[in-house]
Amino acid sequence: MLPVTKTTLPSLEVYAAYLEQIWQAGQLTNNGPLCRQLTFDIASYLRVSNLELVTNGTLALQLAIKALNLKGEIITTPYSYVATTNSILWEGCEPVFVDIEPQTFCINSELIEAAITKKTSAILATHVYGYPCNVIRIQQLADEHKIKVIYDAAHAFGVRLAGESILQHGDCSTLSFHATKLFHTVEGGAVVCKDAEVTKRVFLMKKFGHIGEDDYLDIGINAKMSELHAAMGLCVLPRVNDIIAARKECSGWYDEQLEGSLLQWPVPPVGLEYNYGYYPVIFPSHDVMMKVRQTLLDNGIGPRRYFSPSLNTLPFLKPELKRACPMSENISSCVLCLPLYVGLSKAEIDVVCDLIRRTLQGGVTL
Repeated sequence: MLPVTKTTLPSLEVYAAYLEQIWQAGQLTNNGPLCRQLTFDIASYLRVSNLELVTNGTLALQLAIKALNLKGEIITTPYSYVATTNSILWEGCEPVFVDIEPQTFCINSELIEAAITKKTSAILATHVYGYPCNVIRIQQLADEHKIKVIYDAAHAFGVRLAGESILQHGDCSTLSFHATKLFHTVEGGAVVCKDAEVTKRVFLMKKFGHIGEDDYLDIGINAKMSELHAAMGLCVLPRVNDIIAARKECSGWYDEQLEGSLLQWPVPPVGLEYNYGYYPVIFPSHDVMMKVRQTLLDNGIGPRRYFSPSLNTLPFLKPELKRACPMSENISSCVLCLPLYVGLSKAEIDVVCDLIRRTLQGGVTL
């Protein structure tokens, strides 16, 4: 099976050298030396301040919501991974879905204001596939209505817009370092905050809300990153530029092969330095997408319907939360992410594209 992604792993020797340090220090968790080093190195690479490592990207979202003391309604996107919506619900808030724009598949900033009510405490938007939201307009709305902004930037590691890290925008941005991401710590994530005081609260909350043994200062959970996970991050981070370059090359091969087809792609904004985290394509209809998907599966290729379903249709939502979002519902019914990872060959991409073209032309019998 040709998977939709593969984890980039360091050599065992490089990882084992970090494990040797852990064994010698005898500290496996609780903000050990490798976690502190990784925090510094990631913040330096991303050109951000106020970064806290956490256990995963979902807890990063939950901690951001809690640290900003959000209540009531949070305006959000229906086109994202389910963790975005789940985090809002888990923290006792109500998601208010606003449809997406057709260019980037991010939340449509021109529809947000109409959804703001007296109960609105924040906007939680996703930089979908690493393509940035309209951060300028969203911040204008937040300032006018005195609400907070969180960006789910799980896909946006290393993304820059107009030379500036996309993580500089909003009150908090959250990252995922899951093994499927281009930079990973096996499991992990981070919260980047504008305000140093919010960062301090995230730091406390991720370690049960206390300093030392007896000084309990805030409500908290256990969302600390371990030294073993930090070690993986320290192995992978020096390779990130090469990882992005390899994925860019693969994306270019796809572009060449699929040019002139009936497919649709996200449209990047001017001035974007992209990370090539995903290769999403939108098919003309749900039926066509499903035919292509089945053809690929029959030939040992595993694309992913990422994202599906549109989150405003989740079965466990209260009926009143299921607002219609026709653009998101349409895109989510027609999207496939194609295989993209370091080591994927041009010959393999040629096979994927040939199967797609033949199916679109009716040349494959299902």
